[in-house]
Amino acid sequence: MDHAIRRTPEREAFYKKIDGENLSALWNVMGDLITPEPKSACRPHLWKFDVIRDYMTEAGKLITAKEAERRVLVLENPGLRGQSKITTSLYAGVQMVVPGDIAPAHRHSQSALRFVLEGKGAHTTVDGECTSMEPGDFIITPSMTWHDHSNETNEPMFWLDGLDIPVVQFFDCSFAEGSKEDLQMITRPAGDSFARYGHNLLPVDVKRTSKTSPIFSYPYAHTREALEKAKARDEWDACHGLKLKFSNPETGDFAMPTIGTFIQMLPAGFKTARYRSTDATVFAAIEGKGRTRIGDQTFEWGPRDVFVVPSWQWVTHEADADSVLFSFSDRPVQQKLDLFREDRGNA
Repeated sequence: MDHAIRRTPEREAFYKKIDGENLSALWNVMGDLITPEPKSACRPHLWKFDVIRDYMTEAGKLITAKEAERRVLVLENPGLRGQSKITTSLYAGVQMVVPGDIAPAHRHSQSALRFVLEGKGAHTTVDGECTSMEPGDFIITPSMTWHDHSNETNEPMFWLDGLDIPVVQFFDCSFAEGSKEDLQMITRPAGDSFARYGHNLLPVDVKRTSKTSPIFSYPYAHTREALEKAKARDEWDACHGLKLKFSNPETGDFAMPTIGTFIQMLPAGFKTARYRSTDATVFAAIEGKGRTRIGDQTFEWGPRDVFVVPSWQWVTHEADADSVLFSFSDRPVQQKLDLFREDRGNA
């Protein structure tokens, strides 16, 4: 499929003629449309949290959360600048909510995740249920659910936002609206969704239509406990260490229909075997330090740093200390469309 098409004056005249009818010749572009392997402009990159924090602090003096609606610095992939994308299908940004801030209530078609990086005690409310935020917490804002954020503490809060904006944009199905009130009314007690769905129990007669997990806050304390108990068996996957996915307790599927979310532990001194997959993946370190080799580049990371691994590029992780990495990708979409592929190298 990769052969050059000879150009002739007659062919060029034909191409020009059909162009006027909004037609083009497939044989001239097939090699770019159907490639032997994934071919993406997405590039590996790492963002140091300390650098982001400094810029966010400066931004906090320039614009309020209410005026900005969301005070966020977008993590733009260096190969996709100007598109607000960290991968070809996903958006990521770091949000800051300072003491006294209110990020006003709104809702939209795009599904969002929050992964708390720094700070403790600020709140996010999703469809009438409020939750406190602590480092390592994974919080979901399902499609078209009202959500707002506030900070009544004495310290700024920072978290990683991940959204399926490019996916929704691709399908031309974006809707959004704001609320008349900055803060929505609290209609459910804190922890209500986790109490009903987070303990291997399900409400008997509740019929939900949403494909997103009914648990919207996965506290890091529970996540960390699960990792700690699982590692006791000392069974480490060569490519991933100990890696778990966040799941929807109703279905066992991913917690979000368009974004797969994962947590993995790498013990001190552990170096993974090389691995690649078609889902470009965003990683955020929450504990430890180490390095990740992506293709021929190596990135040193520590707590709260964020890095991206493009589709179908070889990756290995090496931990200098016991480390925990959160990650997210578009794997649920790829799997449902029978597109996902992985390669475990020599493992």
